[in-house]
Amino acid sequence: MLSFLPATVRGCIVVFLYFINTFVCFLLIMLISLFKFVIPFEPFTNLCSIVLKKIASAWVGANSFFMRLVNKVEWDVEGLDDLDMDGWYLVVSNHQSWTDILVLQTVFFRKIPFLKFFLKKELIWVPLLGLAWWALDFPFMQRHSKEFLEKNPHLRGKDLETTKKACEKFVKHPVSVMNFVEGTRLTPQKHERQNSPYANLLRPKAGGVAFVLGAMGTTLKKIVNVTIAYPNGQKSFWDFVCGRVGRICVRVDTLPITADMRGDYFGDPAYAASFQEFLNRLWEEKDKLLGQMCSKTPPVKESKRKVAA
Repeated sequence: MLSFLPATVRGCIVVFLYFINTFVCFLLIMLISLFKFVIPFEPFTNLCSIVLKKIASAWVGANSFFMRLVNKVEWDVEGLDDLDMDGWYLVVSNHQSWTDILVLQTVFFRKIPFLKFFLKKELIWVPLLGLAWWALDFPFMQRHSKEFLEKNPHLRGKDLETTKKACEKFVKHPVSVMNFVEGTRLTPQKHERQNSPYANLLRPKAGGVAFVLGAMGTTLKKIVNVTIAYPNGQKSFWDFVCGRVGRICVRVDTLPITADMRGDYFGDPAYAASFQEFLNRLWEEKDKLLGQMCSKTPPVKESKRKVAA
C-alpha cells in the first residue's frame, strides 16, 4: 500500500500502471485477433475467442490490483449473491463519471461474464480499436434514422435482423451486455436542461435497452440493475486514481426478463409506451435508493465488502 505518498503521485503511478497493462494486453489482443481474422476456421476462431476473453479478464483483474496497491478505497457492495459466470445478463446502471466503468468492472470481476457494449456498425472501422472490439466479440448494431426509414419503408425491421445475426454467437456462450440507460453522464447542467423529474438521475432512454432485448431475443435471461453512489461527492477519473474517492457504494438488484419486456420498440407504440413506463418506475426506485445511499456514511463492515480480490 502506497497511501503515504501524495495524492498526485499516487495518481500518476496508477495511470502509468494502467497504461502498461493496457498496452501489453492490447498487443496480445491485436496479435490473436489477426490470427482469428486470417484463419476463419470455426474451431480455431472459437479457441481464439476463449483466449481473448482470458486476456480481457486479466486486464480488468490487473487494473483492480493496481488500484488496491496504491490507494485505499472503502467498498460497500450488496446484491452479488444471485450472479454467476454462466449467466446471460443485461446490465443497466446510472452514470455519473468515467469512474463508473472501472467500478463496474471491479465489482463484477469473476461474478458475471466480461462486460460488453453494443457498438454502432461504423465503429468497426476505427483504427486498431475496431479490430479489438471485433476480436472480443462486441456486438455491432446497425441503426437507420427515423427519417431514413420514412424514405425507405421497405428497410423497416432490417436493422433488428442484422443485429440479431451479429448476436448469434452469444446463444452458446454466456455474455453480459452493458447499457448506461441515461445515455450520458449526469451533470447539473444536463439535469436542468432535461428538467429531470429525478433528484439524482437523468431521464432514462428506453430505445437502446429495448433494441438490445429485441436483438438478443430470449438469449438474455436477467436484468442486472446497478446503482452506484459516491457518498463523499461525485468524483472524476483523476480523483479516483489519486485515491480521493474514499468510499464507493454499489447496490445490485437482479430482475427476470419477462415476455412483455420484449417487442418492437420502433414499430409498436403500445409496447414502446409500456417499456418506457417500466424504465421510469425502475428509475424512480433507483432515485430513492441513491438518496438513501448518499445520506449514509457509516464505516463499512468487512462482511459487506464483496469485491473480488
